[in-house]
Amino acid sequence: ETIGEAEKSDRIVVLDAGHGGTDSGKVGINGVKEKDINLTITNSVKKILEKENIQVIMTRETDEQLAQSKVEDLKYRVKIMNEVSPVLAVSIHQNSYHEENVFGAHQTSTEGEKAAGIIQDALQKVNPDNTKKIKANNTYYILKKTEVPTVIVECGFLSNYKEAQKLVTEDYQKSVAEAVAEGIL
Repeated sequence: ETIGEAEKSDRIVVLDAGHGGTDSGKVGINGVKEKDINLTITNSVKKILEKENIQVIMTRETDEQLAQSKVEDLKYRVKIMNEVSPVLAVSIHQNSYHEENVFGAHQTSTEGEKAAGIIQDALQKVNPDNTKKIKANNTYYILKKTEVPTVIVECGFLSNYKEAQKLVTEDYQKSVAEAVAEGIL
């Protein structure tokens, strides 16, 4: 008995831990590298989703860059997302901003917008100070090139000292991962 394509992929989620390898992403006020926090949170989200019988495909599972150049690395991530054809792709990031109190979720499609809103609401419970709303963002390569509903989640701001300090703690990382997973589910 074969399962139809649509039925098969509705239990698949692609998780993308942003950056990796020589590309450390943002470096926090406290010296922490974004790539490391991204991977830790993404691995936790994966574990939670798998307990709920969601098949998770990771773009990276170790501290590695997926190609020689930044552009090729992003193309490879997009290729995975498009080929797997998941119900949702979620790219996990931290951010840095000249104003210390900015964070949020970004998306492009209508389905992405719905998913981003749900994830944003879940993150707001973890960090009630997070008043930033979801927004469409077409400057992100991944959002422009994916053919599946995709959300980029900025879990926290490394330019905010208080937040950067929280983001290195296991408890806070776990809370953020639980919120992201809850949103995905």
